Parts: sequence; structure tokens; C-alpha cells
Amino acid sequence: MSSNETPRGPVDSSRIPRYAGPATFARLPRLDEVGTADVAVVGVPFDSGVSYRPGARFGGNAIREASRLLRPYNPAQDASPFALAQVADGGDIAVNPFNINEAVETIEAAADDLLGTGARLMTLGGDHTIALPLLRSVARKHGPVALLHFDAHLDTWDTYFGAEYTHGTPFRRAVEEGILDTSALSHVGTRGPLYGKQDLTDDEKMGFGIVTSSDVYRRGADEVADQLRQRIGDRPLYISIDIDCLDPAHAPGTGTPEAGGMTSRELLEILRGLASCNLVSADVVEVAPAYDHAEITSVAASHTAYELTTIMSRQIAEARAK
Repeated sequence: MSSNETPRGPVDSSRIPRYAGPATFARLPRLDEVGTADVAVVGVPFDSGVSYRPGARFGGNAIREASRLLRPYNPAQDASPFALAQVADGGDIAVNPFNINEAVETIEAAADDLLGTGARLMTLGGDHTIALPLLRSVARKHGPVALLHFDAHLDTWDTYFGAEYTHGTPFRRAVEEGILDTSALSHVGTRGPLYGKQDLTDDEKMGFGIVTSSDVYRRGADEVADQLRQRIGDRPLYISIDIDCLDPAHAPGTGTPEAGGMTSRELLEILRGLASCNLVSADVVEVAPAYDHAEITSVAASHTAYELTTIMSRQIAEARAK
């Protein structure tokens, strides 16, 4: 979108009820209705890489449904993200559910196409396997990127049942492939039992710092956000959010829940504290609506994607104003 064009925003909910009409993200226009977008919201209905409860293939549409209640002005960031930049729903990347390797290739190719238009990606999963092809595509455009990984789990294990591509292995593969800036990596919200202490040793060798959910509780969101900003600096940043970084009280609808997680308020406040970082794309994954109650998880995920979209829209508008 050129600097003199006015973005097409969401459907006016004062004229058309929120529960009526297609469930695009935040009731925004489809990508084919606007031609190009500054931020493309895209779903990846894939969960063949999970090691426990399936169902995240339905996460993207559940997030879209919950996002009907989002409004165009974000007071927490004092911004109207859909007026600052063209945000559009790019639909879903359809992938082969029976072949993980082929699915990974399909996601990567589709991400290449979208990023090639100049858009940033706000991806709705799907399981965490999808982060690897998305990171490959982002790194192809920006070079090795900084990564903030919000998750109950490390996701840096080597293989499951001999499979290299699963929802528990994407960030080990990403480090091995050289697509991450290993001086600027951090997990946030980790907790729960591990297979052994070696898991932490291996993770540290890859360059990851760890902010546990207990750290967030004891130190507070502002201090944690400040620490993360210092670690990331001005590097191009990718944020990957597994909704199980939240406590099951705030996100029951997920495949591998762990007790003792962050609140949705803590997650949103940390993200708002990262508004000055150079966010080039992001994902929210592992929403499994079959285990959800009253859309608790989907609502949390929709607001998470909203904050991330706001950050990207603000940065796009600021860059155009220079």
C-alpha cells in the first residue's frame, strides 16, 4: 500500500452485528479484496506434528471466530492498527496432513510468496511444526533473525520417533540451519518436567536464554520486557507464541498443557513492552478448540495476535512517515 492510500478496515460492528458475516480475523477484508497487504493474517490448519493431543488444525478458524469482538482502536498501544496499515486475512495455507515434509515445504513456499509482496506475516496455527518453514522464509528475506519463543516447552529436542520435523523440534532445526541469530534468542514462560537436565544444557549451547513462568511471576512483566528488549536490540525479530505458555486456567484448549503458567494479562503486557522492537513477522500456535471452554483460549489467542499486529502496523506507519 502506498503512503497516500487509505487502508480498508474491518466491517463496522455498529451497523452489522459481530456474529453476522464471514469470520475473517477481526472482521477485516480478505487479501483478495484489497490486492496487497502490509500485514497478512494467514492460517495454517496443520497438526500432524503433535506428540500428544491433536486438534490445532482447527485453531486458526477458532481464533478468527473469537476475534469478532476485537475493535479497531487499541488503547493499550494508543494505536488504530487497521488504519495505520493495510491488514488483511489471507485465508489458509492448505497443506498435506499425511506428509510432514511436504507440508513444511508447502508452508515455506506460501510464506515466500506472501513475504515477496512486501507483507509481514501474522500466522495462526496449527501446531508448532509450522514455525520452522516460516522462519526459513523470514530469514531468506531478513537474514538470521532474533527469536522470542513464548512456550511452556523448549521445542529444541532432536527427534520424536526418529522424525526431525515435529512440534517439539523446530528451533533446534532452525539453529542447525543457521536461520536464527544465536546472540538474540530467548524462551519465555517455560515450566514443567523435562526428560533430563541435558535438555537445558543442550538448549543453552544453542544460544537460548530462558525466562520461566516463575521468573515472570516474581519479576513482573515490565522487568521481563525490558530484559528481552535489551537482548534483542534492533535486530529483525520473529515472535513465536505457543498458547500453552499461558496457564491452563487461561488456555485450556491446547495439546500439551502444563500447570503454573503465565496469565493472559502477563503475556499481553510483555508483548506491549516489546513495541519498540523490529518485529518482522509472528505466529500464534497450538490452539486446539476441542479442549477449550467458552472460547477462553481462542479469545486469549485473538488478543495476542491483535497486539502483535498492532506492533507491526505501528512500525510500518512510522517507517512510511520518515
